[in-house]
Amino acid sequence: MTGIADTGFLVAFANRRDAHFPWAFALAEHIHEPLLNCEAVLAETAYHLKNSQLVLRMLETGLVRLAFEIDQHRLELAALAKRYADRQPDLADLCLIRMSELNPQLPVITVDGDFRVYRRNRREVIPLIFPPGG
Repeated sequence: MTGIADTGFLVAFANRRDAHFPWAFALAEHIHEPLLNCEAVLAETAYHLKNSQLVLRMLETGLVRLAFEIDQHRLELAALAKRYADRQPDLADLCLIRMSELNPQLPVITVDGDFRVYRRNRREVIPLIFPPGG
């Protein structure tokens, strides 16, 4: 399995005290290819974990792989920011929406309910993997 990893999943996977740790850990056992990611999500993850070294290790071990360059998608990100201005999305969420547009076969793995509202390509529901009850 592979997908596009959001901050909440990575934080839950790395933090045994996180409420979603059992779900994230169990899901990670089924990941056989690196999860696609972007620098904005990794920066958020490092901030929440207060551990940049651990996030860099996620890259090193192949749990995640950088697969997005913000500069190449500035116009699309700006359009998404405008479309969802009422929700005040962070840059990481905008990047993940755009990554979902570029990789339509992959689900976004998240604990963030905003992804139930976000749409790729204006109208398409983004395939999601949520924790049970999420």
